[in-house]
Amino acid sequence: MSTEKQPGRTRRRFPDISSRAYEHPADLSALVALRKLTGFDTVFKSLSGLLPERSLRLLFLSDSVRVSDEQFAHLNAMLRDACYILDLEKVPSMYVTMDPQPNAMCIGMDAPVIVLTTGLVELLDEEEMRAVIGHEVGHALSGHSVYRTILLFLTNLALRIAWIPLGNLAVLAIITALREWFRKSELSADRAGLLVGQDLQASMRGLMKIAGGNHLHEMNVDAFLKQADEYEAGGDLRDSVLKILNVLPRSHPFTTIRASELRRWAATREYQRLMDGHYPKRTADKDASVSDAFRESASHYSDSMKRSKDPLMGLIRDITNGATDVGGRLRDRFTGSGAQATAERPEESAADSPSQPDPGPEGEQPESPLP
Repeated sequence: MSTEKQPGRTRRRFPDISSRAYEHPADLSALVALRKLTGFDTVFKSLSGLLPERSLRLLFLSDSVRVSDEQFAHLNAMLRDACYILDLEKVPSMYVTMDPQPNAMCIGMDAPVIVLTTGLVELLDEEEMRAVIGHEVGHALSGHSVYRTILLFLTNLALRIAWIPLGNLAVLAIITALREWFRKSELSADRAGLLVGQDLQASMRGLMKIAGGNHLHEMNVDAFLKQADEYEAGGDLRDSVLKILNVLPRSHPFTTIRASELRRWAATREYQRLMDGHYPKRTADKDASVSDAFRESASHYSDSMKRSKDPLMGLIRDITNGATDVGGRLRDRFTGSGAQATAERPEESAADSPSQPDPGPEGEQPESPLP
């Protein structure tokens, strides 16, 4: 029996839930393809001696505190609870390590290991920590710890052949693709954390604290989410390029973006159906279609581009839709002068412009060729 304070609400359990239920479409398409490669991870598990995994396990065992009923019992109760909710039969080992930087990770090929830093443990309250532990258990259920280790091994291998002509470009392409997948896998794990904690506000608070520290009385979730909207929509093409350059070296999405993505997913019919007990089952994972997963991923990126307020995405939409005067639009979006020019010429109408046809009958304007 645990002395941990339980939430004052009933939380749903998800028997036999497949990680496909919460995985981000871009993460899902990669994982379904990897799972179809029979023996792929087995080969790399046999090469585990080449990886630092054993060294890390010994390091945590010797220089960190292993969570158990005797040590950090409240964290151990949360871990078992998270595994119970997501129906993960084998409870991963979990350690708390001395590090003032708030962080958590799930590593390992043979068996997942979860590591929490003291900075994170001291930063979050009980409900926020539930979401974080659920996040890490989600990594374990998805197999991220296995495939991340495999792909990190491939990256290290590729770095050794960087001296080959054009090798640097090949390595950069691999690393860029890996980091993009890493970022999407974090969004998947955020969703798993919400399924475990089942408290969206707690998930939001946790992300906000990671960004701004333990000063909740000085912060506001709605204002924090507005930052994500401003980040996604603000600036011109120069800012769009800078956003890309800023995110390329990161393994995690920015915290405001993670909060915004989680809030968006929590408002979907997909999430509501999941909470109502309708979700894909783990026993059907072997029948998952790779092509369906890739179609879902492509559809997600298409929808994201359509709703994006980013200037670069807007330009791409214009070009895709057959917009004319691409050079002028590119200039306006790069300098941010498009909106200013429009504001300076409010009196200009279609009839004043020689390039526009005359109004139709009853003053009706013909449809513009521009989107």
